Amino acid sequence: MNHTLTDDKRPTPDPAEDNAFFPSPYSLSQFTSAHSDLSGADYQRPYTGGRWKVLVIGADERYLLTDNGTMFSTGNHPVETLLPMYHLDKAGFGFDIATLSGNPVKFEFWAMPSEDVEVKGLYAKYRDQFKQPLKLAEVLDNALGADSDYIGVFIPGGHGALIGLPESAEVKKLLQWAMANDKFVISLCHGPAALLAAGLGETRDSCLFNGYRICAFPDALDAQTPAIGYMPGHLTWKFGEQLSALGIEILNQDISGAVHQDRKLLTGDSPLAGNSLGKLAATALLQAVAAG
Repeated sequence: MNHTLTDDKRPTPDPAEDNAFFPSPYSLSQFTSAHSDLSGADYQRPYTGGRWKVLVIGADERYLLTDNGTMFSTGNHPVETLLPMYHLDKAGFGFDIATLSGNPVKFEFWAMPSEDVEVKGLYAKYRDQFKQPLKLAEVLDNALGADSDYIGVFIPGGHGALIGLPESAEVKKLLQWAMANDKFVISLCHGPAALLAAGLGETRDSCLFNGYRICAFPDALDAQTPAIGYMPGHLTWKFGEQLSALGIEILNQDISGAVHQDRKLLTGDSPLAGNSLGKLAATALLQAVAAG
């Protein structure tokens, strides 16, 4: 039986690592695009004050071990990273980029929208920061406080967000600071797994985000992705299940591009939500600045 390239559901070997794989040609044909929806980024009154920035917490590890011993070659999803940043940039906000280790941000470049000049331009604008990010521990020591220039925190999606961030005491401190100082927390897809850090050493009742409602990538869909070769094996744990145990309600059961704002926690369900979350975040931040 002859298969076209995009019929192939076998994960693609990553030659840089033993027993590691990129998504299959078929899954890439279904879940990536050369173009993104960038509508609605014409902000009539962008922020021009020059002070307020968003702290981006990137993934610094590429390889995610699955249940069968294979590794998924992952990182941050470009659309889930760059589309929200695109809107915030257009709205006049700057960025600092940090990782847990201070090592470079890892990207799923196989999902880069290759024909989006604007998105690729934004990546180029921050490329040096992605390659030489701040170390989160140093940001905690030097740049946080009541008078910080950060108006919010952005945790992009991609399966790389499952590695390290949910178990990080530093991410917990960052989220505690954000909540204590009325800052925005923005995330989508697998990024909300980082909210698990807020539950480290806490009970459901004492968790910062108990009672919050979010959009995120559903556990049930993660369980289906190996069947089409998007991942070479199944995840070894379910982040949605663990968020629910902390009192965080995931609103969506599928992926449709849904976004949700609960107080200052802004979330989206998947790459499909990248543009809408960007608009939601940019609008919310502009309103906050205007309100003083």
